[in-house]
Amino acid sequence: RAARRMEVAEADVAGVETLLAGQPALTLALNQDLRALAAYGAAPAALPVEPLFKEGLLSAVDPADRPAVLDALARARSLGEAQVRFTPRLALDRRILLTARRMDDGGSRLIVQALDATLQYAREAELDAARMEAEAQSAGKSRFLAHMSHELRTPLNAVIGFSDAMRQELFGPVPARYADYARSIHEAGGHLLDLINDVLDVSRIEADRYELALEPFDAREAVTAGLALVRLQAEDKGVSLNAVLPPEPLMIRADRRALKQMTLNLLSNAVKFTPAGGTVTASAQAAGTMLELIVADTGVGIARADLARLGRPYEQAGEAEQKAKGSGLGLALVRALAELHGGTLSLDSTLGEGTAAALRLPVLAEA
Repeated sequence: RAARRMEVAEADVAGVETLLAGQPALTLALNQDLRALAAYGAAPAALPVEPLFKEGLLSAVDPADRPAVLDALARARSLGEAQVRFTPRLALDRRILLTARRMDDGGSRLIVQALDATLQYAREAELDAARMEAEAQSAGKSRFLAHMSHELRTPLNAVIGFSDAMRQELFGPVPARYADYARSIHEAGGHLLDLINDVLDVSRIEADRYELALEPFDAREAVTAGLALVRLQAEDKGVSLNAVLPPEPLMIRADRRALKQMTLNLLSNAVKFTPAGGTVTASAQAAGTMLELIVADTGVGIARADLARLGRPYEQAGEAEQKAKGSGLGLALVRALAELHGGTLSLDSTLGEGTAAALRLPVLAEA
């Protein structure tokens, strides 16, 4: 019986060795000096087996990658398992993926498996190159937009200034028709300047050149300033403009100009897409550690399918007539400025009933 058990055991060992020898990867048993004690399976082309017995595993690794391999093997001994990818010394254009496991025999021996990871590395390198090229193109676009926006603002300010002087007849009366032309030029110039300013701010944010000027102030001041700037627009359209603000100061630490810009953009959007007789309400309050600013309107609303797109640069919703009213940059700028503060912008809307834009910023000043 003992002889029979020995024969079965030997057969089992032979079967395991046959299985290991037929695997598509190289499996090694390494001693404490990282020399191979046994080798099974198919070795990657850049990893000949014989030197692993005589010189050890490190002899096959490119010197630049040896510290990483040693660190991975040390982690395998202490944690039980580790993985590392290295460049073989004999073929610098290839990569080997090494998985190491500790042998549970009380010693410091390891079982490692080596696979050829050259194709995987090539795919990752290709993806990295594509990502870097896309980022470079995006940065170049942002720099171009920032430069062009700056160059356009100087002559445009002159156009607006001169048309305003004509509109107000500062240097004497002008015929009624020319006064109407001056008024149209002034309005169109103001709209174009707002668009250029939005493009400039978005491009600066995308190029990581927008720096927040954090300071303590009462959030109500920025909200009321935004309300004042859209009040005439609201009155001209017959839209009721309301504010719900706390009676006490709402002290925050944020960028004053950015908060005013975010409030103005949300209010302008709300007034723009609310028909005559509608209502726009701006409310601000403390919610835990957050400043919560909500601009709600009774306007045309946004279809659910369009909600996910809004907030990305140049994305617009609605029919062509509605899209013609904006550039698609207002909400993108609000979202970008909110994220710079560590906050969020969320939209809730029902088509035909209205929209609520909620801005939440973790900027409440400590008491």
